[in-house]
Amino acid sequence: MDTTLSIRRLTKQFDNTRALKGIDLEVPAGRFVTLLGPSGCGKTTLLRSIAGITDPTTGEIWLADRRIDALAPENRNFGMVFQTYALFPHMSVEKNVAFGLEMRNVAKPEIATRVAAALELVGLDHHARRLPRQLSGGQQQRVALARAIVIEPDVLLFDEPLSNLDAKLRDSLREDLRTMQRKLGTTSIYVTHDQSEAMALADEIVVMKDGEIVERGTPVDLYRRPRFRFTAEFLGLTNVIEADISGSECRLPWGAVRKIENPAERAAEGIAIRPEDIGIDAASGEADGVVEQSMFLGASTHYWVSVAGQELRVITAGGQSDILATGQPVKLTPPPALHLLKTFEPVEAMA
Repeated sequence: MDTTLSIRRLTKQFDNTRALKGIDLEVPAGRFVTLLGPSGCGKTTLLRSIAGITDPTTGEIWLADRRIDALAPENRNFGMVFQTYALFPHMSVEKNVAFGLEMRNVAKPEIATRVAAALELVGLDHHARRLPRQLSGGQQQRVALARAIVIEPDVLLFDEPLSNLDAKLRDSLREDLRTMQRKLGTTSIYVTHDQSEAMALADEIVVMKDGEIVERGTPVDLYRRPRFRFTAEFLGLTNVIEADISGSECRLPWGAVRKIENPAERAAEGIAIRPEDIGIDAASGEADGVVEQSMFLGASTHYWVSVAGQELRVITAGGQSDILATGQPVKLTPPPALHLLKTFEPVEAMA
């Protein structure tokens, strides 16, 4: 079955606030797409509109060749996993998972089979008779996930489901969630403001700002070749450097000259260099900059370097013992090719 999801010219008006400004988005069948952006960017409003919890002001939502934006949520056959689990506290794990099937009048023998399979998939087959309060936060979220997948949904929707968990548990569930989605092949849309989470989970990331899509692409493309400064700065750490640009080359503030990998880009705001792409060594002669601060983080060391009136972030891998001291003059080695960034210019859709 084709479960391609298409959002067309979707808008949402809350009083005087335009939360969505003409969103166009297609999610191919079986893809895992993450909506990423800061609080208030519209990602949750978009997800809730897809789910049917929020009614869009204008626009259309299609599942393959069927328009669904006028359907009630229970008629869309979408599974949703919330941030707050939303489990029934008086019901056992298996009863919570079975609830959606019972509401669909599925036969009891089939309910038992599907619930058992879903609990085994999320690793809770030995906890079926327990109540939610007898489970950890991570286990409760697995119950919520089992409840979402047991109905065999056309689309899975995730509203920041890992944000209430501690860091170690988030990492573990993130891996399990991606493995499960690949096994099921269910079209999935995942909302988060966590850049690492988006990159770890998604086939494709959709970056949002102020109710609009800034850009979309694979995690590697958006991290390595973002078009806009907003994306570069939101998706991990980056240095945006003012440089002298001439044709297909640029001169950095400390004199190094490098090629530009996208010289045709117009209205460039600056050069993007990821901190881990800059080499740093103690200067034995003429220096490029001076270490202002360092921070040892075990697997990496972060440096703040003053260069020609600008501050650069440099990250070195590994826990080397010879950390450069504050005040140390240093030589910097940029990557062989650099990337130009543009400023995102919002274009509001007509209401």
